[in-house]
Amino acid sequence: MSLNRNFWLFAVGRFISQLGWAVQDVALPLYVLDKTHSGSMMTAFILAEVVPVLIVMPIAGVVGDRYNRKRLMVGFDLARGVLLFGVLAFNFLGIYQLLLVQLVMGTMSAFFGAATNAMFPDLVEPEELERANSIAGSSNILARLIGPALGGFIYAIGGIWLAIFINAASFFGSGLFEILIKYEWKTRELENLSQVVEDLKEGFAFFRSNRYLTTLMFFALFMVALSQPFGAVVMPYAFREVLKFSSYQFGLLESAFMVGALIGNGLIAAKFGKKAGRYLFHALLFDGVMIVIFAWAVSPYSSFSTNAAFLLLAGVNVLWGAVEAFINVPLNSKIQRAIPSELRGRVMSAMIVLMNLSGPLGLVMIGPLLDRFPAWQVTMVLWTGMGVVVAYYWARHRETLLAGVGGEKNGNGKVI
Repeated sequence: MSLNRNFWLFAVGRFISQLGWAVQDVALPLYVLDKTHSGSMMTAFILAEVVPVLIVMPIAGVVGDRYNRKRLMVGFDLARGVLLFGVLAFNFLGIYQLLLVQLVMGTMSAFFGAATNAMFPDLVEPEELERANSIAGSSNILARLIGPALGGFIYAIGGIWLAIFINAASFFGSGLFEILIKYEWKTRELENLSQVVEDLKEGFAFFRSNRYLTTLMFFALFMVALSQPFGAVVMPYAFREVLKFSSYQFGLLESAFMVGALIGNGLIAAKFGKKAGRYLFHALLFDGVMIVIFAWAVSPYSSFSTNAAFLLLAGVNVLWGAVEAFINVPLNSKIQRAIPSELRGRVMSAMIVLMNLSGPLGLVMIGPLLDRFPAWQVTMVLWTGMGVVVAYYWARHRETLLAGVGGEKNGNGKVI
């Protein structure tokens, strides 16, 4: 079955808003640094975007299950556009004014995300989720490839005013596409605050009682806790401090990974679809090989020149990005299929909170390690941790991770 009109309206609308957000996401840090020259203020802006999500996401999940998801999606897109146009109309461009705006935007984004994450799997047939997720992922990658360069250019010619204007317009453009989506959602609206607590308990009870879902989720949590510090800290540190790559080379390596991810998502969308899940452990094995190559390239045992190391790691990053798609897309699709639509908002919101907590736990530990040990040794510690997790799940939960929802079996009685 081909992906339908509702999905494409959703995908185009999301691309427009993601592109606008990427433009502002580049321009805002430049503006903050130009005005304050303060790393602490930069951290404050990052926290202002992240902390509201952690606080309100569980409640946002309940709202996403209790109220019309399409109306929430359209409403919060338009509301964010109105907010940003208001910022420009009243010239609220002071640092502390924008910090407050960032807090409000983060809160609104949590409610928007809860509604759209719960709604997305309902827009396509269950067997089409891998294709849909890979296309949506490709759209996000394109926005991340185009947005930074566009944001830097826009900030250079029009400053923060033009960047915010474009982001505000993108929210309205996205909302116009989303209005055309045909989606019905009927449920009981909240009558009192006690129902919020009851709904949260119901979502947690479902998550705890579903062995298939908990296995997928805890595997993902362990991998995020180990992989996020590697990607966010160890790799940039090794590129700049160990291999002494220029900022231009650093940017190209980031783009190489994104190009690989785009290729991987394209392969899943065009060829593999739901079959991509069969190759989860193959992709994890390949992922481990890429980490070992990276560790060797940044170790004293490598005799590569700076340019040779750059070319090697550029090729590795393209392959790496493609492999990551074969890990992320199947896991995400399996989790989406495993949760009933009426519970999806609160359960997925709880998962997002756990994901956002597991990553920072790894980040807290990695800094002190890099201060005491070479980057290649820290890499091998993380590689060992990932290997232990993958080996455990291969030995104990292989059939569950490779199965469909509930562990469907084929005609021979084997889990597929």
